[in-house]
Amino acid sequence: HINFKFSSNHIKMVVKTFMDMDQDSEDEKQQYLPLALHLASEFFLRNPNKDVRLLVACCLADIFRIYAPEAPYTSHDKLKDIFLFITRQLKGLEDTKSPQFNRYFYLLENLAWVKSYNICFELEDCNEIFIQLFRTLFSVINNSHNKKVQMHMLDLMSSIIMEGDGVTQELLDSILINLIPAHKNLNKQSFDLAKVLLKRTVQTIEACIANFFNQVLVLGRSSVSDLSEHVFDLIQELFAIDPHLLLSVMPQLEFKLKSNDGEERLAVVRLLAKLFGSKDSDLATQNRPLWQCFLGRFNDIHVPVRLESVKFASHCLMNHPDLAKDLTEYLKVRSHDPEEAIRHDVIVTIITAAKRDLALVNDQLLGFVRERTLDKRWRVRKEAMMGLAQLYKKYCLHGEAGKEAAEKVSWIKDKLLHIYYQNSIDDKLLVEKIFAQYLVPHNLETEERMKCLYYLYASLDPNAVKALNEMWKCQNMLRSHVRELLDLHKQPTSEANCSAMFGKLMTIAKNLPDPGKAQDFVKKFNQVLGDDEKLRSQLELLISPTCSCKQADVCVREIARKLANPKQPTNPFLEMVKFLLERIAPVHIDSEAISALVKLMNKSIEGTADDEEEGVSPDTAIRSGLELLKVLSFTHPTSFHSAETYESLLQCLRMEDDKVAEAAIQIFRNTGHKIETDLPQIRSHDFKPHWIGRGVYLKKKATFLYPLFYLFSASCSLLPLKERPKKKLGRTNRNFAYNKIIFKYYY
Repeated sequence: HINFKFSSNHIKMVVKTFMDMDQDSEDEKQQYLPLALHLASEFFLRNPNKDVRLLVACCLADIFRIYAPEAPYTSHDKLKDIFLFITRQLKGLEDTKSPQFNRYFYLLENLAWVKSYNICFELEDCNEIFIQLFRTLFSVINNSHNKKVQMHMLDLMSSIIMEGDGVTQELLDSILINLIPAHKNLNKQSFDLAKVLLKRTVQTIEACIANFFNQVLVLGRSSVSDLSEHVFDLIQELFAIDPHLLLSVMPQLEFKLKSNDGEERLAVVRLLAKLFGSKDSDLATQNRPLWQCFLGRFNDIHVPVRLESVKFASHCLMNHPDLAKDLTEYLKVRSHDPEEAIRHDVIVTIITAAKRDLALVNDQLLGFVRERTLDKRWRVRKEAMMGLAQLYKKYCLHGEAGKEAAEKVSWIKDKLLHIYYQNSIDDKLLVEKIFAQYLVPHNLETEERMKCLYYLYASLDPNAVKALNEMWKCQNMLRSHVRELLDLHKQPTSEANCSAMFGKLMTIAKNLPDPGKAQDFVKKFNQVLGDDEKLRSQLELLISPTCSCKQADVCVREIARKLANPKQPTNPFLEMVKFLLERIAPVHIDSEAISALVKLMNKSIEGTADDEEEGVSPDTAIRSGLELLKVLSFTHPTSFHSAETYESLLQCLRMEDDKVAEAAIQIFRNTGHKIETDLPQIRSHDFKPHWIGRGVYLKKKATFLYPLFYLFSASCSLLPLKERPKKKLGRTNRNFAYNKIIFKYYY
């Protein structure tokens, strides 16, 4: 029997024999003992035939099952050879499509069920066998394996960890290496297997992990493991798997936070930022000393450490709003940091959290951003202003978090417009950009855009209103300068013409960022205008009083397209021209917009508007609407020239509010110079001003109906407003005084 030369079929018969045998068959166990010993001979363990080796391995696994708990092999060297041989066969698990895969699975299942490898605990060099086994299993696991394969692998490895005397560093490395990002990305299944294994064995393996990190972090013995350079990556992954794996490691990190080496502190801060900031982490609550020590790094002498601490705050605010109180004081100090980059990142941190959810940031944190709008550095000011503008658009215009959130940031619009008072042209240009993109987005439909402007103007404080009026005035003035420049192009070339053109170019350059560089770009643009008639006509259309908002958008795109250079991705010249075009383009106001504004005001007069819902009273809306129209009548008079607009304004003259009537008079005066010729029906309109008293006989005319043309002709001034009686008069006397002054100008 022993000397018989086995064929493949004979081995299969032996496999079936051992497979069918159980532990209670004492006679059979004794009968087949010589065969069991023979199967462990070098002939089989070194057999060149892959299938023979697999069949023998299955037999040996069954032999360990049958003869358990005592193996029939007494030599330690033989046991080592057998288990290394079986481990090598387990590599066949990698190919699930192999015809022999079921036998490989049977081998794994048998070994896991019996815990056969636990026999190796008796061997002095058992660690070599276990390391080889772990490496093999982690290398063969893949996404084609089902859960049973993973379960048997886990059973096999966890029994070795939990029932042994301890885990050596080499064996621990064979597990931890699968958590390193490079290995994790190569084989996600091996990472998942290691993760579940660590979770299952946390009580046993935690001490081994603590010893490893103690050797590397505290004692500085990096030679104990090839993974020493990856300790921070490993801590992050282990914490994500189960924080209990690091119970003894956290105090070591507190020690490293106080290191004299700035780069070492930086590495620990980066690590702890991820641990404290992760969504499900309760580390700050569970380990207050470490949390307080970490917060101290906000005041670190090393700039990169402070910077990293500030960046962490954003994730912390979003994932742990309960820690906002702890962070606020540290962010306050850093918002005044001497380093520009840190002040900048404080703003980014707060705005990022606020954009996620306004409830995540308190008023004090928003106040830090507000302060930075006046920072000495342009980059910081710009970030603060843009961040606040984004919050205003999100929570006030779009109302994404309700009225309470809108009220919390309602101050932003006033604050941003106040910045227009700053001397820096960069600040002014940014305010104009913010107004066009965030306060009153120019890409909205006309009705929606004007509604936005109407209620914004009504809710601004007086200083913000003045700033907005000044902004329109500056833009209108710049449009006039460009218009005059184009007029100079139409005149014959002469020395006087060139001198006038140069002066105009210098004036335009002063209204652009970095006026020194802008002068060169403006000169170049002027030269292009002189050579390109089509470009000149596009610019003339853009600044034309009759240009609509849609036409302006097209003109800007066309001019930019003509000046663009595909071979030059960054084009400073084009950027400067865009700045100019954005300032002079009428992106908000045209005839359609004025008509929409007047209709909104009429709704307020009639009581059908949404004034209360928008947070303003009807009286305030009407007054502010008239003031807004009055300002626009200076900057965009042509846009008012329609019968519908003038008829709506006439209603304001009948209102019993002197300020409303005065504003309406001013609008007629600024825009009505063509009423006589182009709109005769408005010219001959009869009305009765509310301030002409009943029953009062007036010299030369005794009627209550007066032609509009006479009252508001182009020559009429606002002296009636200036010459109001200073003494308090009775109703009749007051009305008579007003009538006397008015008649003075049209009789």
